[in-house]
Amino acid sequence: MKPRIKICMGSSCFRRGNRMNLEFIEAYLEEHGCTAEVELVGSRCEEKCRKGPNLEINGRMYHEVSREMLADLLGQVIRGESGE
Repeated sequence: MKPRIKICMGSSCFRRGNRMNLEFIEAYLEEHGCTAEVELVGSRCEEKCRKGPNLEINGRMYHEVSREMLADLLGQVIRGESGE
């Protein structure tokens, strides 16, 4: 099963940084040649607006996601590590 990244595109998360996070994720996946190996989907709202920007990777929710945090998380996804 391929890794799944679900990014909240609700207005609060989008304004808080997920617009830039989405661009970063797309560029990262392309740069590492794994766009076909990772499922990237958007959602309207994860109902955790105050904790945003929110992102879910393989069923695990992450809050207040920054670009620095994303680089580490994406590295874990690509290497198939759980990050725990």
